[in-house]
Amino acid sequence: MQRTGKPTINDVARIAGVSKKTVSRVINRSPLLNADTRGKVEAVIAELGYVPNVQARALALRRNFLIGLIHDNPNAQMVMNVQAGMLEAMRETEFELIVRPIDRGSSTMLEDVRNFLERQRPYGVMILPPISENDMLADLCNDLGIRYVRMGSATLDDPEHMVASNDREVVIEAVNHLIKLGHRRIGLIAGPHGFRSARERRKGFEEALVAADIKLPRSLIADGNYTFESGLAAADRLLDLSPRPTAIFSSNDEMGAATLHAARRRGMTVPDDLSIIGFDDTAIANHIWPPMTTVHWPIISMARSAALKLLADFFGDDIASEEPSLFTSTLIHRASVAPPRGE
Repeated sequence: MQRTGKPTINDVARIAGVSKKTVSRVINRSPLLNADTRGKVEAVIAELGYVPNVQARALALRRNFLIGLIHDNPNAQMVMNVQAGMLEAMRETEFELIVRPIDRGSSTMLEDVRNFLERQRPYGVMILPPISENDMLADLCNDLGIRYVRMGSATLDDPEHMVASNDREVVIEAVNHLIKLGHRRIGLIAGPHGFRSARERRKGFEEALVAADIKLPRSLIADGNYTFESGLAAADRLLDLSPRPTAIFSSNDEMGAATLHAARRRGMTVPDDLSIIGFDDTAIANHIWPPMTTVHWPIISMARSAALKLLADFFGDDIASEEPSLFTSTLIHRASVAPPRGE
């Protein structure tokens, strides 16, 4: 039979004897399909010379083939790791990632996000902390009929809409490690106010000291902003104390690396004069000397799972429901921790 015009997804579905949704899953490399069905549809696609029309399909769905990443986060490495995890899940699909930074302190934040969502019409969005803790953003997505997943350091939503980690518990483990080595004067470089991750990590730090009956003077807590510069200033404040701490827990690796830098400027040796533990297990933790003991935060796995949850219609609801919502962080032992000198 002679065909006229370009073949459509309807043509592929009819000739292959499957639904349009099945054809879409073949195009998007869904793991749900068996080899026979996939082979049959791919053969028809090749025979017809069918090329998916993303714009036409987006018009039919009333959504673009875009996954949005919305954030207000000063930690560039975290945002990059999230992108890596999401892109891994989206590989060989028709979806593209679009990143939208926003200002959580703006009086027009919600309106800015609404304008972005209405203008781009993404299929779904991933919302990073700390703005993921804002329930109004979740309500906005629901109002607009847009899938969303929120990332956090504690439970924020139902499993379909959330990926979270056990920050408080793993920080307790990290501080207990210092205590078991003999440290009693332990400083904290806290994360920025308004971040649930900073609050959970500080809570874990405080709970570990309380359980060990170790008092925590306010002077042993210095605020940071998850940046190297803020970590440097915070470390200087702690190391100016007399007596100074024998160990410092930093709420992320950037500030932990800055603590090492601050100690070196004073002629101190790590870990003999000062033990340091970070959080994230980013590349910087293993690239500095000595390599830094830190908490491995499974951010890439969390982001990958979030993207699969967003693409449930394409990868299949069963696949999405099998994706975890709670992820376990682990303490990675390296060379920046030792018993305090003289112990």
